[in-house]
Amino acid sequence: MKNTIWLCLFTLIVCSCGINRQAQQIKALEDCTYKITGVKQVSIAGADIKQLMEQQTFSLTSLPGVALGLLRKDIPLRANLNLEITNPSSNLAAINQFEYKILVNNTDLAQGIVNQNVSIAQGQTVTVPVQLVSNIYGLVSNGNVFNDIIKAAQRGSSSKDEKLGLLTIKIKPTFMLGNTPVKYPGYITINKDISSKILL
Repeated sequence: MKNTIWLCLFTLIVCSCGINRQAQQIKALEDCTYKITGVKQVSIAGADIKQLMEQQTFSLTSLPGVALGLLRKDIPLRANLNLEITNPSSNLAAINQFEYKILVNNTDLAQGIVNQNVSIAQGQTVTVPVQLVSNIYGLVSNGNVFNDIIKAAQRGSSSKDEKLGLLTIKIKPTFMLGNTPVKYPGYITINKDISSKILL
């Protein structure tokens, strides 16, 4: 009987420690600050956006790759985003992997998973590269979001840092509790103004 009681007490202690560690990890992730510091190597249907921005006149649908993509209903967008994470808390913030959703002007653009272990010590900052690959056929065929962004960028790239739209990334981190992966409850949302400077 005594052995059973001790076993129950031991199990309760282990469980409470596990719950406490989980709460600390979630709190550490909540306390972190997340910033999008750059969007590099952006291409649409194989065309380099940086080069397109340097042209005086430009229409997205005039690109051969986009014209063909409209027929196939497949227009690939590729980009590299730099996600900067800073941990101001007194606890280690560790991410085993994270799911992400990316939106432009509140319109769904892409989603995926980054399988990368990231540890952010107290007071430290790390930059995590996020490779974006998405089919933007729906955005191109139903609106002029990217044409508007590129045209505004052409005006802004030579002078002031003009705002072109809103980029939103939502992440759901997964951390390890012992050998068990635990998903963060909900999404952490980061908003970033799209500007001519961030695309250069």
